[in-house]
Amino acid sequence: MQTLSQLKSGELAGVQRLKLSEHLTTFPLEILSLADSLEILDLSDNQLSSLPDEFAQLTKLKIFFASNNQFDTLPEVLGQCPELEMVGLKANQIKHVPAQALPQKLRWLILTENQIETLPDALGERPRLQKLALAGNRLTQLPQTLSQLDNLELVRISANQLTECPDQLLGLPKLAWLAFSGNPFSQSDIKNHTVPCVPSSDFTLYQVLGQGASGVISKASWLHAQDRFPEDIAVKVFKGEVTSDGYPEDELQACLKVGHHPNLVQSLAQVNEEGYLALIMNLIPSHYRNLGLPPTFSTCTRDTFPTGFTLSITQIDKIVAQMADVFAHLHANQVCHGDLYAHNTLFDDDANIIFGDFGAATMYHMLNDTQQAQVKQIEYRAFLHFIDDLLSVCAKEDQGSDMFLHLKQMAQQEQPQVSHKAA
Repeated sequence: MQTLSQLKSGELAGVQRLKLSEHLTTFPLEILSLADSLEILDLSDNQLSSLPDEFAQLTKLKIFFASNNQFDTLPEVLGQCPELEMVGLKANQIKHVPAQALPQKLRWLILTENQIETLPDALGERPRLQKLALAGNRLTQLPQTLSQLDNLELVRISANQLTECPDQLLGLPKLAWLAFSGNPFSQSDIKNHTVPCVPSSDFTLYQVLGQGASGVISKASWLHAQDRFPEDIAVKVFKGEVTSDGYPEDELQACLKVGHHPNLVQSLAQVNEEGYLALIMNLIPSHYRNLGLPPTFSTCTRDTFPTGFTLSITQIDKIVAQMADVFAHLHANQVCHGDLYAHNTLFDDDANIIFGDFGAATMYHMLNDTQQAQVKQIEYRAFLHFIDDLLSVCAKEDQGSDMFLHLKQMAQQEQPQVSHKAA
């Protein structure tokens, strides 16, 4: 992170990327001196409520983030930036999204955790849009023009006030990752009791194993010997607020509805106390590691991998077979994972996988048959991308094999072909 004093002294001349977080209440006009080079500007975690008209002078700007500020309107000047592709103003107080505020080249729009009730029809007139995150707002409907967004691949609309299933999204040709829990149209009275409830006083948390948008996972152990549970466990303590994917309670219920599968993180028990929601799970063996890395700015919605990382075609085939079985199991239980990615998958040296992170999961049993089929079709595209991403790191000596060509052909399918034993 850079400083305002560095900027004012001229020390940052020519930088392409600038991040300032210094409790700013007004936009530092000195930023305009970087107009010839600046491509990424991050002003998150300040106290800004507006941008000056001069902001449009940043003609090379491609990415602008201003999360955790005090904007109540998406600034119209953003629409005047000719190269701006990515806009993220998460956790502000935005109520209004003017049509003029949407850049013509918009590819990525993050407006999670605001107070938006309506969106302009112009949002459907941004043909390059690939990623749209609107969870945690007050939307009662979505523009019908969204049906025109043929390049839209990832959508988050959980935790809003949508009263009807947005059919204009379900038929989009490239949509692959969708989360819509926590809306009136997707409300479920089902409370899953597939695992017992236990008090939080029964265990002790130790080191943190990982954390995401919805909670923190820690290693834990029981305070007293348990006959029905393993001694070492992992506990996910959910955050109390809405996340980028929706409400923690919806994640918990979707996870429990899925039930047991050998390639899913196994749920053992739950804690459901006032102010304390947690899921107790099997502790994943330490020899498992992440299969992929999350998307980057350039890949937008597609996974990445460490430099030099490769898999044999035999490993890929085994991983794909297991994920096909997971896919079939999820949808047999009418649950859409919403985040089917390699970076949410763990694997070992024998290509055994464990799939997790149900933050974007949605139960969809309340939808009609046509809508349910469309939701399954959407997630199937994510499964095909999963295959394609793995093939991108296939060992060179295997890339001409029959197995490689078979999986490549499979990745180009459009209709769901998987079953519990498919591969």
